[in-house]
Amino acid sequence: MKSIVLTGGGTSGHVTPNIALLPGLREKAWSINYIGSKNGIEKQLMENEGIHYHSINTGKLRRYFDLRNFSDIFKVADGFRQAFLLLGKLKPDIVFSKGGFVSCPVVWAAWFRKIPVVIHESDMTPGLTNKLSMPFSKKVCYTFPESKGFFPVDKAVFTGIPIRECLLKGDKTLGLKLCAFSSTKPVVMVIGGSQGSEIINKTVRNALEILLKTFQICHICGRGNVKSEYSDITGYHQFEYVDKELAHLFAASDIVVSRAGATALFEILALKKPALLIPLSRAASRGDQIMNARSFEKQGFSMVLPEEMLDEVSLIRCISEIHGGRDAYVKSMKTGKIGNGTQKILALLDEISGNK
Repeated sequence: MKSIVLTGGGTSGHVTPNIALLPGLREKAWSINYIGSKNGIEKQLMENEGIHYHSINTGKLRRYFDLRNFSDIFKVADGFRQAFLLLGKLKPDIVFSKGGFVSCPVVWAAWFRKIPVVIHESDMTPGLTNKLSMPFSKKVCYTFPESKGFFPVDKAVFTGIPIRECLLKGDKTLGLKLCAFSSTKPVVMVIGGSQGSEIINKTVRNALEILLKTFQICHICGRGNVKSEYSDITGYHQFEYVDKELAHLFAASDIVVSRAGATALFEILALKKPALLIPLSRAASRGDQIMNARSFEKQGFSMVLPEEMLDEVSLIRCISEIHGGRDAYVKSMKTGKIGNGTQKILALLDEISGNK
């Protein structure tokens, strides 16, 4: 029996691709363990999947000066120590890292243990964690064709992102029922990210009066962001967070409004849902979501609305335009060349673990 350690965390985008690999790994009878942070979203998601979970200390790796850098370096060092001991106990054949700050100590410890590592980069350009992990990896899986030049030639493998199989099996009728929606009006699903987006949430709610004349709105607004004063509005339903229900809500949706994290984008693409993408601004990120979104726009998969231009008028206009051109977006997505990366990554893991 082969054994694998999965790692990654901090946001759902660093965890759900790992979840997508689980059915294939189980089918091949792999022994699966997960190393993540003590309180990150990955802990609950993996425990929900019945995976053996091991937590380590982690500190944030920052590109800028911050006094917390001095204390966090000790957390990272302790995380490395814990990961080194864990890997000695678990003795995996391979480590697969999806990124996030918790993964760096695991990748480094695996290299010291001479355990082969495969890392995956979702975004157009590599983030800091993967830049620090690349020298210690056997292979680097990447998602966008345009990204090839950012990775070592001898390590780069174009795979796309693993997509959770369960998302492809949603029930539209059940999705409409979950929201108490009718089948007579189109549905717009708004996803603000696992933490929720204050500006998207506020703008959607301010635009409800006009939007609800044409659409029904399924709003996944993030933990702590459900507002009681909007609970009884016909055609509008709020969720803090969804897990198993997400497939059914996707099936019921005609249009998706979303941030532009790569995992979310490729799930939307796999489901052939026209989307309005509102990427994080450069003021709040390194600009990776902007590049992701522009790539999808260029391929005809979606429309981009910069956060700086987001208000009720622009939101209503863009949603209406996407609805009017829905067939063209769907056609582009059906003929696109980027697919589900699950099988490619599973085959790579099998190959490398057999040649360690």
